[in-house]
Amino acid sequence: MTHRQPTQPESRSRKRTFGVYIGRFEPPHAAHLEVMLEALSQVQKLIVVIGSARAARNVKNPFTAEERQAVIVELLREAGVKVSRVLFVHVRDYYYNESLWLSEVQRGVAGHTHGSSDVALIGHLKDESSYYLRSFPAWEFLPTHVVSDLSATEVRRAYFEDDLERVQKIVPPAVWKFLEGFRRTGDFAALQAEYRYVQDYRAAWASTPYPVVFVTTDAVVIRSGHVLVVRRAEHPGRGRLAMPGGFLNLKETLLASCVREVVEETGLQISDLAAYQRSQAVFDYPARSLRGRTVSHAFQFDLGIGQLPVLRPGSDAADAFWLPLSEALAAPELFFEDHHAIMEHFLMRG
Repeated sequence: MTHRQPTQPESRSRKRTFGVYIGRFEPPHAAHLEVMLEALSQVQKLIVVIGSARAARNVKNPFTAEERQAVIVELLREAGVKVSRVLFVHVRDYYYNESLWLSEVQRGVAGHTHGSSDVALIGHLKDESSYYLRSFPAWEFLPTHVVSDLSATEVRRAYFEDDLERVQKIVPPAVWKFLEGFRRTGDFAALQAEYRYVQDYRAAWASTPYPVVFVTTDAVVIRSGHVLVVRRAEHPGRGRLAMPGGFLNLKETLLASCVREVVEETGLQISDLAAYQRSQAVFDYPARSLRGRTVSHAFQFDLGIGQLPVLRPGSDAADAFWLPLSEALAAPELFFEDHHAIMEHFLMRG
């Protein structure tokens, strides 16, 4: 249900030059539209910042930033908005570097405001997910008066569970049209299969006395300007690129687990791989994995320069190959979960 609280008189005293509205819009729903319409009544131009850009499709982020932008344009046009008043910024997720995310938002917005300081940030401080509204002190905070219990999570759940009547009720017609068309694609079929896998996976662990925390290891292996990657054979993330890795066995050390997974998944034959370890780090963003709370201990191995070793992918990987660093770093949309961020962490440090 969506409703709008009475607007305070002072909020209508003047129109700000720019408003900024940040969200993932996966997908946009009726409450998003209400907020944008309210914002457009108070600002001359609205800058919509679309998050989770350039991420691989998964059941939490099923749509590209370009698709979401196109749908927002259509739903606003449908609502009678002059769409030239709406500008867009696409921003990647930076799970382990908040400063990079903030700077990307700032840079994107500055590209539209051209030095103007008359900028207002639109939003509603509803829970911890709204923390970012306190992260831009140079922008006036303009609270929305739209209050809604709708969420994109609910839309996605109904969508992937084929509750289409529910979906149609809670999204604007332009969004429904897009979602209907997307259901006919191979991408939807793959995402729905992944959704069912994740639901079954979570259900299998739901009866444990305490919430389960999974521990995995991942390997960033470098050789002559290339990084070792695998293509995932199964859900979740079937077909996505990933670092070699897997779950920690009960009676092995973290480093031993990492080395074992590299050999099993890629067939890399390097005598005493552990001797090439250069650094390690823990990646523990709480929502990094759709399967549940999963903490990864990642290790970087530098094999120096020379010919690229021959690989023989194991049963856990559809493929294993050496990817040039330039291509790997430039393509976050190809990687599973936060594996691109893991790779970036090690490679950007030099």
